[in-house]
Order: sequence, then structure tokens, then C-alpha cells
Amino acid sequence: MIPTERLDYRLPDELIAQRPAERRDGSRLLVVDRATRSISHRMFAELPAFLRAGDTLIRNNASVLPARLRGRKPTGGRVECLLLSRAGGPPGKGETWRCLVRPGRRLPVGAAFEAADGALAATVAAVLGDGTALVRLISRGGEPVAELANRIGGVPLPPYIERTDDSCRELDRERYQTVYADRRRQVAVAAPTAGLHFTTAMLGHIRDLGVRTADLTLHVGLGTFRPISTDTVEAHPIHSEAYEIPADAQRALFPPLGGRRIAVGTTTVRSIEDFLSTHAAPLQGAHLAETSLFIYPPREFRGVDALITNFHQPRSTLLCLVAAFLAPGSTDGVGWLMDIYAEAVANRYRFLSYGDAMLIL
Repeated sequence: MIPTERLDYRLPDELIAQRPAERRDGSRLLVVDRATRSISHRMFAELPAFLRAGDTLIRNNASVLPARLRGRKPTGGRVECLLLSRAGGPPGKGETWRCLVRPGRRLPVGAAFEAADGALAATVAAVLGDGTALVRLISRGGEPVAELANRIGGVPLPPYIERTDDSCRELDRERYQTVYADRRRQVAVAAPTAGLHFTTAMLGHIRDLGVRTADLTLHVGLGTFRPISTDTVEAHPIHSEAYEIPADAQRALFPPLGGRRIAVGTTTVRSIEDFLSTHAAPLQGAHLAETSLFIYPPREFRGVDALITNFHQPRSTLLCLVAAFLAPGSTDGVGWLMDIYAEAVANRYRFLSYGDAMLIL
């Protein structure tokens, strides 16, 4: 058993990045070589130097819906409605969405409020056990809810990124989204943040080197931000997330000799490892599934040879995954990860969603 306290570390508030780097690839890159057990300090713009022809970058192309809608109750009290996933109803004519509403305790079943600055009439249809609610949304102008959110909604930034006004609204709408996000797949509550560092120019350079890319889609959920609250890692009830791996991306998981499978982000790793836990060969078509896979030491990895990831919160499930990848098949990665994080703190790396990155080879 792994005590959860072993995944705790001191994260100074000033190292939690509140804004992205001036350039996407201007963030720092801590490179970990597992074979030599060494680390080096680089810039993300140097990533192509660590890639070689035949490698495949496997990415999560999920797009983030600007899903944070402001509203008011009939009494004038403020309401915040965060759209999580569409649950039914014709677009623009009475859609039902699973939402996170605040203040939730003051919005019981039947409570009515206006959302999207009055563009939506909202009624709480059900309160769910996970702290979310089903909300019926009627567009006063007939506009589908997702279209309205894209036009006026706010980015669902994680709670540790503080915004007191709208001065960063356009910056967040651009930068809390990967350059390769598929806008038809607005299924993420949070961005797959390891991909935020890539630029279009860098991806072109990588292709010129003979490095391929393959895209899958994982619906990043609220559980991403939920810390482990149990005494041991193994006792934590992991959240589930839906994912889709197209046939071409499945084929990339079975590369010829010499080609490395480089996962961009923990969401990509979770999708790959869940698929390969039940499939020994590619399918003819896309694979759609829901995973509740919890990756922690001493797990072995079937489909990932290298990993690009950001720096994660203390006591998080994402730390468990990274620790497992550092030392597959053992629990040695837990202590090593804490040593690496101590080095990152000492060298003033920027942490969490808008922070710096780590490459594990």
C-alpha cells in the first residue's frame, strides 16, 4: 500500500502559474532520462532535439467549451453555471445539461434562474449525488446552448487560477486550448494541459523530422482536480471519463521496431493503457469506451514509451501516474518523483495548468 502522504509536497503559492508563458513554447522543460536516472533543464522550444524519425506523438485533441456562464436568481443573487455535458433535448429548444451550479445549496430542484447574462432561462431539474445538477436551459433567442457558450461564455479555468475581472478573458480563450484541439469535440471540462506548449510551427518542424502524430479524444472531467482524500492511494475512488480512439490512432499503438510512442499528457496515457488492457491489435473502426482506470505504482505500461506532462498538484491521481511511469513495475518512482519536484521547486519552475513541462524518456 502507498500512503497518500508520500505524494505530498510543499508548493509555494507564487509558483502556481496564473498566466501562460508569453510564447507557448517559451515555457521551461525539465527532461528526465530514466536510463541514466538524470535530469536536465531545457526550454520547451528544444523538444524536437529529443525526438527522432519514426517516433509518434499521441495527443488528446479534446477541445474546451467556454462553459462558465454567469447568471442571476429572481431575487438578484448571483449564480454561476458551469456546463459539463449535454444530457438531452433539442438544441435551443429546452436542452438539459449536467452542470456545476453555485451556490448549489441555494438552488434545489425547481429553482429558476437566468444564465448567460439573461440569454438562457434555467431550471434545476435534478440534483445528482456527485455535487452536480441537471439543468434545463431554454434559449430566449433560439440559439443552441453550446453556440451561445462559445460566443459569450468564460473559460472553465481550474480553481487555483485566480481571475477577479475579465481582463484576461481573451487570453484565456486562446491559450487554455491546444493549437490542435478539434473544435467539433468540445468535450473537456479542463484542457489537456501538456499540449498547451506546442505551436503550429513546432508541429511542422516535428513532422519534417519524420515524427508522426496521432490523435485520440478523452473527455477531461472534474475528477482531474479532485485530490486523493484517502489515507492510501489504493483506496481512492477514481473518477471515470469517456474516450475515443480512431482506427488510425489505434494502429499507432503498434509501431514498427524503433518507433517510440510519446504520450502528450496523462489523459492520453489513460486512454492508451485502458485500450491496450483489453485489445491486442487495432480494430477496424473507432473504439469508444469509458474508463475508470487508476494508474499508480507499481504498474507496467503497454503503450507508452515516453511522456510529456506538466507539474501536478500535491496528493493528486496525476502524480500517481507519473510516479508509476518513472519506474514501471515498482514503487521506486514515488520517492524519485518527490526528489524531481523538489528540484523543480528549488529552480523556480512554474506549476500546474499554465506552468512548465516535463519530458520523461
